[in-house]
Amino acid sequence: MCGIIGFLDKAAAGQAPVGKTVLTMLDALACRGPDSAGVALYSPPSRRRSVLRVKLGENGEFELRREGIAARVQDLGEILDISTTDEYLRLELDYQGDAARLSALIESEAADVEVVSLGNALEIVKQVGSPQNLEETHGVSRITGTHGIGHTRLSTESKVDLSHSQPFWAHGVPDLAVVHNGHITNYHNLRRRYEQHGIRFYTDNDSEVIGVYLADRLAQGMSLREALDASLYDLDGSFSYLAATQNELGFAKDRFALKPLLFTETDDTVVVATEEIAIESAFPGIGGVREAQAKEVQVWQLN
Repeated sequence: MCGIIGFLDKAAAGQAPVGKTVLTMLDALACRGPDSAGVALYSPPSRRRSVLRVKLGENGEFELRREGIAARVQDLGEILDISTTDEYLRLELDYQGDAARLSALIESEAADVEVVSLGNALEIVKQVGSPQNLEETHGVSRITGTHGIGHTRLSTESKVDLSHSQPFWAHGVPDLAVVHNGHITNYHNLRRRYEQHGIRFYTDNDSEVIGVYLADRLAQGMSLREALDASLYDLDGSFSYLAATQNELGFAKDRFALKPLLFTETDDTVVVATEEIAIESAFPGIGGVREAQAKEVQVWQLN
């Protein structure tokens, strides 16, 4: 019952109102998922900086955690910007080294600290509550960029908190994020297999395994399209999901077409959503909207 959306701008040279567009689409799908909402937004990448969003834990010691994390990373590169909003830390660091190393260093601050996103272009913001709560706390509508994905969640199997909310960052892989509607029924088998190879899972939400799966396939040399195609046979269940990288937006729909997903494309824009009302709310009269078919995969790249 969750709602997922995606938007890619082809024409605004990285200054499209990505936050406002994604939020408008999520608002239209708020009835599909009152438990939590989140967005993964992409701006033009910087060669110099890595941008991180970090969950500071659950005990309220946010300023102490912020100071501890700043001390841990200061030898890796210059801190270009650092700020906190509620339990979220936003950090810009002059660092282009190993993402997994940086993530592990930050998470060593405390057991409940989690790097929610890391990349040259990606920022994930998510929290419990409606899309409007997301806007009131984080001002998502002010963010400009190139593309983004979003999720509004109705929890059916796992707990409701920031970590279990979507989008999910593919931990250790810069700029790779996913949103998902459906159920991955071979989740436990996949999770055990990945854990045997040292992969850490942060939640018991079955959607998390999609990011892990795509990261694994990309590491084997697959393109995003090839990884999405392969997932149609390696992931069991009923699902529609979107994946985004620094330069791409794509989706995959399961072999039985059990979960809805619609999309349209113009010369300037790509828009994807669980329901047409989300597309029309952001782009009235855009036209050309069609339902994705069983086993359909689409990938779009930035110009």
